[in-house]
Amino acid sequence: MASKKEEVGFEILYKRLEETVAKLEEGNLTLEESIALYEEGMTLARRTQEILADAELRVTRLQESFANGSALRDNTVEYSPDADDLAQTPE
Repeated sequence: MASKKEEVGFEILYKRLEETVAKLEEGNLTLEESIALYEEGMTLARRTQEILADAELRVTRLQESFANGSALRDNTVEYSPDADDLAQTPE
């Protein structure tokens, strides 16, 4: 089960970050509202950076695994015509 932190995807967090930045750039906020939005933006930025770092690590590991040949042995699902037949619903 994914943790609460992982449930919200990168795209959603990034969109919220963009919205937060836009509100800050508009101005028209009190000092307290600006500080609260800034804090929220920093939290969102930190989380999106964590997600990107995790994704980069996963890609790096896949590349290394592929270069070593283990990706082909360990991570590949073999094609089975029977599996395709199971995915189809009966008419």
